[in-house]
Amino acid sequence: MSKGISKFIADKKFYKMVMIIAIPLMMQQLITSSVNLVDNLMVGQLGDAALGGVAAVNRYYLIATFGTNGFLAAVSIFIAQYYGAKNELKVKECFRISILIASMIMLMFFLIGFVFPIEIVEFFTKDPLIVKEALDYLGVACFTFLPMIISLSVSSAYRACGQTKIPLCVSIVAVVINTTLNYAFIFGNFGFPVMGVAGAAIATLIARIAEAMLLLLTMKFYQPVFITKITKIFNFSKELLVNIVRKGAPLACNEVLWSLGNAMLFKFYATRGAEVMSGYAISMTTADIFFVLFGGMSVAANVLISQKLGANQLELARSNGYKLIGFSSIMSIFFAILMFTSSFFIPYLYNVSEYASFVARSVTQVQSLMFWIYMITTMCYFIVRAGGDTKSTFIMDSVYMWSINLPIVASFAYFTDISIIYLYIAGQLTDIIKMLFSYHLVKKEKWVKNLTK
Repeated sequence: MSKGISKFIADKKFYKMVMIIAIPLMMQQLITSSVNLVDNLMVGQLGDAALGGVAAVNRYYLIATFGTNGFLAAVSIFIAQYYGAKNELKVKECFRISILIASMIMLMFFLIGFVFPIEIVEFFTKDPLIVKEALDYLGVACFTFLPMIISLSVSSAYRACGQTKIPLCVSIVAVVINTTLNYAFIFGNFGFPVMGVAGAAIATLIARIAEAMLLLLTMKFYQPVFITKITKIFNFSKELLVNIVRKGAPLACNEVLWSLGNAMLFKFYATRGAEVMSGYAISMTTADIFFVLFGGMSVAANVLISQKLGANQLELARSNGYKLIGFSSIMSIFFAILMFTSSFFIPYLYNVSEYASFVARSVTQVQSLMFWIYMITTMCYFIVRAGGDTKSTFIMDSVYMWSINLPIVASFAYFTDISIIYLYIAGQLTDIIKMLFSYHLVKKEKWVKNLTK
């Protein structure tokens, strides 16, 4: 293995390969994030309460999505490695397992959201105006979990096989539908009644259904290697299921705890008032536009590390891991500059209070300054995960958040009266230690492992 800084540097061919792999997913997420920004702008026209209500529901939505994606990420490791090993039978078995696991998780969150909506919303806030808006949104939004079973599973399988353009095209169609219907339903355009936040939820549901149907059609048309008949959905080896669950349980648990941790952070920040809730929601939506780099690096790790490990090219996979850290570090500087610049105008596009806009701008600026730290930490996470070392990912992510980050923020939130900006900075500074710890786990190289043998 090469020594020093040179191991983080690659040739132009490598960088070109990364961009070819990463850009389609980055574009897909950029489109989605941009549309979410537009959606938030539309909801934001309804005021701080509406924006805060939707933001509260989205915390619950993220827990369900991240929990499902945690298991799907484990499955994608196996799909990528078996795909690299040219074992089509095992690729199909992995996909069947992913459908079943996604169904169980999403159905559980759907039922909880449908039966206990008040309890979910009031966990985040007791403000009656925000609670009312949140309940109007959640009553419809919880049904989006059902079509997402197909969307998340199929998209994850496509990306694990390096086919990122198909999910991109489907996503473009879905977000166009979502944006158009939002404009119609929220404000009562094109002859529709004014429905407010409920209209936003209905638009999202229709878009999710369309997305799932389109992905099923692409499978029928393109016949990807993972395609399977519904009658064979339970045809997979017990050994493979056990291996996937063993690897997936820490990832799924990690994603649930991580997203629940973020929900707790939202609750802590909400102690500073409704204006802070809406300002924080704006900053998170803005940040998502630039965090697309994370998604691109995730699929790059799958293709350039997982697939190489499956093909038993261990030294190449190891080398690619360090080169991806170097590449993502350079890219993070460029994205951070853009993010900092955006803080001066995006928050002021919303129809919210002046203080909410100030909070959104300040939080976005803090995130931009910390962006390179986020990126290196996240890249280390993807590398370790690509080799199936899910126990380490669990430690570096959720264990660290719940043992270090959350206690610090909670202490400042409930035992001091410092402003939201200093409260936010206190929590973010803990990521410096997290980055150093994450890189230490990469250097141990337990992730350099062929799971197909």
